[in-house]
Amino acid sequence: MNTNSDDLFTLFEPTAPTLAPLTNGVDMAALEAKVERVFGSVSIDKRRLGASKLQSRGIPGYVAEWVLESKVPGRGPLSADDAAKVLDWAARVVPKPDEGNIIRNRLLNGESVRILTPVQVDVVLSGKKAERVAKLPMIGEDRAQIAEHLLEAYPALLQQGMWGVAQLLYIRDQGIVITEFQPMQATVNLDRWREARREFKLEEWRALLLLTMGYNPAAYSPEAQQLVLARLLPLVQKNVHLMELAPKGTGKSYIYENISPLVRLVSGGNVSPSVLFVNNQTNQPGILARYAVVVLDEVQTLKFDNPAEIVGGLKGYLANGKISRGGKHEMASDCGFVLLANITLDANQRPANEPLVVSELPVFLQETAFLDRIKGMIPGWEVPKLSPASFAEQSGLKADYFSDILLHLRQELTTDAYCARHINLGPDAYQRNQESVRALASGYMKLLFPHGEVTPAEFYKYCVEPAIKLRQGVWDQLYTIDAEYRKYGRYITVERS
Repeated sequence: MNTNSDDLFTLFEPTAPTLAPLTNGVDMAALEAKVERVFGSVSIDKRRLGASKLQSRGIPGYVAEWVLESKVPGRGPLSADDAAKVLDWAARVVPKPDEGNIIRNRLLNGESVRILTPVQVDVVLSGKKAERVAKLPMIGEDRAQIAEHLLEAYPALLQQGMWGVAQLLYIRDQGIVITEFQPMQATVNLDRWREARREFKLEEWRALLLLTMGYNPAAYSPEAQQLVLARLLPLVQKNVHLMELAPKGTGKSYIYENISPLVRLVSGGNVSPSVLFVNNQTNQPGILARYAVVVLDEVQTLKFDNPAEIVGGLKGYLANGKISRGGKHEMASDCGFVLLANITLDANQRPANEPLVVSELPVFLQETAFLDRIKGMIPGWEVPKLSPASFAEQSGLKADYFSDILLHLRQELTTDAYCARHINLGPDAYQRNQESVRALASGYMKLLFPHGEVTPAEFYKYCVEPAIKLRQGVWDQLYTIDAEYRKYGRYITVERS
């Protein structure tokens, strides 16, 4: 079993809930009842996910929760009978890594086969041939055909792809054909989301967000909870670019792996300009154009092809949201960009290379012109390492529903306007600091106060102060590396009227 520290969510058996009377001021038993009453069918007992063992078969959390609610809906710990039912279904529908040839042989024998898989469709146009090619990574197939009516029904298949149950058939002279496709479905209503927020106190709502992410609120102080929530900012806010530096074992990549098919996590292997920006040979847009959030995990170990071109392209993209490569194929994107890296701590659990905490990144990513375009740095050393007590033990919201809500909140421009009016760093402030604090504070406001009901004191404490902390982490690096930045103030502050 892979025991990478950021995969530890799969290593612990769920335990019976031990709901403390109060957790950071929240009655967890009362919260459990309220979540089920207010959200009903879009809530799910998070203990059931780990007990199902579905993630051990390569299924992300948002898909596994969909499977559970489709096959064995219910509350409380997953029973032995329900677990057996899910595993039996998975054995029939979820391919193991070594079963690709077995499935192809069944198709060759004339069987119609159903598999749970992501499906990504590319349209290939060349001088001699034009075709739609579907990729089925669960069985290692990248030349399947797909019925045209499915593309009309689910256009996302042509963009970032979709997870679902595909019906496969082998047809002579065509090869493997996807004849039917059942995608995951989530219904989003922002007005209902805002009304639901009014049912919860702030501390309850924040606990619910943590539970939905898969974390136990009791394992985190209020300050650490704010840092964990920062991982959601690129989903809820357009063009928010973050860096999280942390020791091993804080679970920094887990939420990105398991929250949405519109989040692309790149871990291991090579990163090239054609993957990130555009493939100039095929004109295929890169992942920054096709996803809502792109995450580079364990940056210190990734291999970068042509680092100078990557950093040059990223600097342009992070600054203005424009993707271009060699002056060709310029396009706009609101994709968030996140860098995750492990760093070394000293005996006091502080970065061993403080104040230059970015010193363990690849040298080309330490360039100040690049770092300056990162809006915030999450100090992962201030987030507790994972333990069996770190994981959600009661109801949260389904990940696919929650992620769709967050992505829809990106369009909430009134919150951005509110932050622009109420956040001013002063006439002599560095402009990018002001832009970053406003964007990050707006993201926090969308997470914590989506109904727009917030007092000035709450806005400053729960939105502005955390935003300043994240941007101050970047500013500290710029101030340390380059004297040019020292003509501005050492600490970021906001003028308060």
